[in-house]
Amino acid sequence: MTPQTAAQAEEILRDIITQNPRIVLDAPEVMRALLAAHDETLGQNIVDLRSVAMHRLEAQLGRLEETNRSVIAAAYDNLAGTQQIHRALLKIMEPTDFGGFLTMIGAEMVDILRIDYAYLILETQTQSPDPNLAPLGPVVKPAPIGFVSHYLSQNLEAKVTLRTVTKPDVFVYPEAIGPVGSEACLQLDFGAGTLPGLLVLGARDAEQFSPAQGTDLLTFFATIFERALRRWLT
Repeated sequence: MTPQTAAQAEEILRDIITQNPRIVLDAPEVMRALLAAHDETLGQNIVDLRSVAMHRLEAQLGRLEETNRSVIAAAYDNLAGTQQIHRALLKIMEPTDFGGFLTMIGAEMVDILRIDYAYLILETQTQSPDPNLAPLGPVVKPAPIGFVSHYLSQNLEAKVTLRTVTKPDVFVYPEAIGPVGSEACLQLDFGAGTLPGLLVLGARDAEQFSPAQGTDLLTFFATIFERALRRWLT
């Protein structure tokens, strides 16, 4: 490019920027290049506070954008989780007999909640598992009195317990079904004078149920589930 052509190009560019300065202002890389060129003209011993302020504002803007993305993602996850729980609760209301209810737990409910395992543990009066409950299928686990508190390590204050699983309990998880990475344990209260129960939701993913997660939705789910189950146990 000849000096004359370069001068003409600069003049054209200057006119374009003068008429539409947003071209530069909306281009962060152009602004940074201009600031860098301006700093070079000032020398090494002079600090341009405007340049420092610009860099700090860019950093703050980047953090705000990241926070905004995180908040939006969390809101979408919470909405999706709420809809998921609602669909599962509607499915719980559909069965008209106990057999259909148990089949729903191991099939449709597992699919809706996107988990891998679901087991209903019911404590019985006998010291050994109640043989009368055994024919109800693999979803139901008849257990002796005290099993729920033992399985939860005496942590009975929380309605829902979320935790990782490093060594699956062979009573809850048959060895042949595959790995278990995490689980949600939902305590079930069937009313005064009755023994407690436990709904265990298991997942192969170790991060699906983490102690750091909120339990509001699963607590609501557990409350409705136990009320729906009461009609079959009374």
